Parts: sequence; structure tokens; C-alpha cells
Amino acid sequence: MKTPNRDLLVLVKDDHLDKDAIEFELEQLNQLLFVFETVDNFCVAHEVFDLNKYKIIYNARTIRQVMNQKELKPFVFISNKN
Repeated sequence: MKTPNRDLLVLVKDDHLDKDAIEFELEQLNQLLFVFETVDNFCVAHEVFDLNKYKIIYNARTIRQVMNQKELKPFVFISNKN
């Protein structure tokens, strides 16, 4: 699997891990992130506030359309549901 180009800060509590064990943990973490960081999961975890129309958009298809815009319209916000 090709490792993505990302910066990760991983804090290891156990000093007894060797380099191979740390590499294995990083590979597992990259595999998990590859699965979870999809557009579908992004649309589930976010919503769009359109203050021009006074609407909150939950529809995944519409959220994708908003995300694909080069520049957001004024008073349109993408917000995390957490």
C-alpha cells in the first residue's frame, strides 16, 4: 500500500518498542485512516449551514456539491456535527 503524504504525530508511551513495531503501528494507523477518510464519511460527519436560504443541509449529495465548489458563497458554512 502506498503511504499517503501526511504528517502524523504519534506519541508512544512504551519505550521498549523497536523500530519495526513502530513502523507496523504506523502502517496500521495509515490503513485505518485510509478507510475512514472518505467523502461519504465526511458527509455523514458534517452539515452545511446556508444562511442565505436559512437552511441546514444534511443531504450527502448536496454537501458534495458544496465541497466541490471552488469558493463558498458568502454566509455558507461547512460545520462538523461534533
